[in-house]
Amino acid sequence: MVPFFNRITQRIRQSVLARNSGWMFLGFGMRVIVQAFYFVLIARVLGPHEYGGFVGATSLISIVVPFAGWGASNLLIKNVSRDLTVFREYWGNALFMTAVTGLLFFVVIISLYHFVLPSSIPIVLVIMVCIADLGASRVADIAAQSFMATDQLRYSANLGLLPYVLRLIGAAILLLFWHRATALAWGWFYLGSTLISCVVAFVVTSSKLGYPKLALWRIRGEFTEGFYFSAGLSAQTVYNDIDKTMLVRLSTLDAAGIYAAAYRLIDVAFTPVRSVMYAAYANFFRHGQRGMAVSYSYAKRILPKMMGYGALMFLLLFLTAPAIPLFLGPDYARTVEALRWLALLPLFKAIHFFLADSLTGAGYQGIRTAIQILVAVLNIGLNLWLIPSYSWRGAAWASLASDGALVIAMYAMVAVILLKESRLSPTLGEERICR
Repeated sequence: MVPFFNRITQRIRQSVLARNSGWMFLGFGMRVIVQAFYFVLIARVLGPHEYGGFVGATSLISIVVPFAGWGASNLLIKNVSRDLTVFREYWGNALFMTAVTGLLFFVVIISLYHFVLPSSIPIVLVIMVCIADLGASRVADIAAQSFMATDQLRYSANLGLLPYVLRLIGAAILLLFWHRATALAWGWFYLGSTLISCVVAFVVTSSKLGYPKLALWRIRGEFTEGFYFSAGLSAQTVYNDIDKTMLVRLSTLDAAGIYAAAYRLIDVAFTPVRSVMYAAYANFFRHGQRGMAVSYSYAKRILPKMMGYGALMFLLLFLTAPAIPLFLGPDYARTVEALRWLALLPLFKAIHFFLADSLTGAGYQGIRTAIQILVAVLNIGLNLWLIPSYSWRGAAWASLASDGALVIAMYAMVAVILLKESRLSPTLGEERICR
């Protein structure tokens, strides 16, 4: 038994992916614990109505968040993972693009506020969340992704954990002094924790990897690719989060709060898969330089374990769902049914995310983005049809249909590109078959 564990330990030490996955899993694992306490406290302090209002505001803003930076963080990972000497230039360009586009989309959100969100959600809350998510949070994300590009994921894990620790402290203060608070009161703590995280992330990244340096001439040549990254992430946010905003508008704040609580638990369950995704992301760009066959081969090494985890998590979520009211309170009793409907999502997401990353790594981000946009449109259409009649149940059905469609579409596109590459280059075809 001891030699067996020694062999496993040795393999982990020798594998960069395993080591980085371990750091990300540790970081995400700590984040799960912190998020669990933070989520329970906030759910209790705000209640379904106020929590639904806060989620409605953040879900709307999250759609345009990926455009704050115009894909600069993904371009940083792609280029720095292949050439470390260009880090300072991509770090500087990423901060510049975040400032410019963040301000632009801040204006867009404030202009759309009265048309999209109900008047019960104060505009001051929307402004605070915009500053936090379109500016400060994006800088912190770029900093964490900088360490992903350099295979120093322990820093990525720690920087990703910091804002949640600060939010947990804020939620504890709210519970201690207010017991019941409004979404607006929580917005101040949300903004403060994000700003502190931003400053810390900038200082750590600049001191460890290098201070930013502008190279604006690079932006023009990568503008289209940056748009593909941003549009893809925005579409991903749409089919993940637009249903919460639509529930606020087409149903009730209570329904949005109940559904959002279940979806938050799905996000927690997906944490181990997400840690591997983050650890493997830069490697997809390295493998993808040699074509789709090599990129997909790398994905196939990871997928079976992730699919097994997704299936196991479906059973666990389905069976343990009745325990939710014990932690969140009786107001969230209907979240039990919502969680059971959504329990298949970790399995679907585990499949389509790794297939999509194999497309991105091989240079097919444009195709990935097109698929994601089509699925986002499908999701919006289904929600418009189902939510007015079935409330949060309709949103859950739309989510299942959208993620299922992503699995089919991503796999089909990978297969088509592999076939095309094998016809153009017999060597690639032979390599794919051998693998």
